[in-house]
Amino acid sequence: MTRPTARVLTLLELLQSGGIRTVAELASRLGVDERTVRRYAAHLIDLDIPVESVRGRHGGYRLARGHRLPPLMFTDDEALAVLLGLTSQAGAVASETAAAKLRRVLPARLAQRLDAVFSSLTTTEPDAPRGAEPDAPRGAEPDAPRGAEPVAPHGAEPDAPRGTGARAAAPDGSVLLPLAAAVRDHQPVRLAYAGRGERILHPYGLVVHSGRWYVIGLDTAAGEERTLRLDRISEARGLPGTFVPPADFDPAARLLTGFATAAYRHTVRIRAQATADQVRAVFPASVAVLHEDGTGWLRIEIRAERLDWIPARLAALGHPFVIEHPPELRDLVAALADRLATGARRPDPPV
Repeated sequence: MTRPTARVLTLLELLQSGGIRTVAELASRLGVDERTVRRYAAHLIDLDIPVESVRGRHGGYRLARGHRLPPLMFTDDEALAVLLGLTSQAGAVASETAAAKLRRVLPARLAQRLDAVFSSLTTTEPDAPRGAEPDAPRGAEPDAPRGAEPVAPHGAEPDAPRGTGARAAAPDGSVLLPLAAAVRDHQPVRLAYAGRGERILHPYGLVVHSGRWYVIGLDTAAGEERTLRLDRISEARGLPGTFVPPADFDPAARLLTGFATAAYRHTVRIRAQATADQVRAVFPASVAVLHEDGTGWLRIEIRAERLDWIPARLAALGHPFVIEHPPELRDLVAALADRLATGARRPDPPV
């Protein structure tokens, strides 16, 4: 690319950042004189890009709305953010075609780094029903081993509600890209985790669940598997060496099983005369573990911090069930049944 052409594209990138740019500022940024800036602006106008000249003491150039979309200039982090946003809209034709167009024109260096993200990333099924049980009490220790203070799965950070769709900010590219490369290449990484200092992790996979990003891997110091939220990681650096990940490891399934089996206040056991698909419609994998006993009934195990949301889910199941434990859940279900029966028998209010 010739230097004048590169400068014209740089001018377009500067104008796309918004606001009015003075001729003197643009000349300084481009390393040319003011007359040349005006000539570059004219080149953009000839290309049908809506560049406006603003008169006055604080005048200069700005990019106006036009009848068509002008060429866009992205930094590496901006391209990553756009592609991740488009990829999250899986199933939307416009999003898929836009992502394909953007990936075709990426520089080879950035394309390889983004391919590492997509090859190492898995997503869970759609969110759990509204009102599903939150993961763990706020403020619980985010990385304690199993059996310690109630925590989210394998030490995952507990703040995000299970299946409520609470959205976190997209992960920083300076964290996501080296983590993805480490997953792909089976490379150890050194992480700086919020409030916990540094640790070395053997990352097995990246998972997006209910709008939050997680990395699952072996904490070498603890000798245990950990699930960490990416928005709590401030730095990730690849280390020399390699590791052998577990065979047939499914990061998404491990995350969901961890949520469903974490140490919460209540252990709920229910038997239901229904299929797995029917039960999953109201108790997704992040909430319950299912066991078949060959009798046409499913055994449902739920770990919950509260019980008050479960009766409505059982009512929505629409199939026979038996509550084995705890007894207080039976009382809550009976209370809901009484309220529903009372409402059904109540006469119409007088007009």
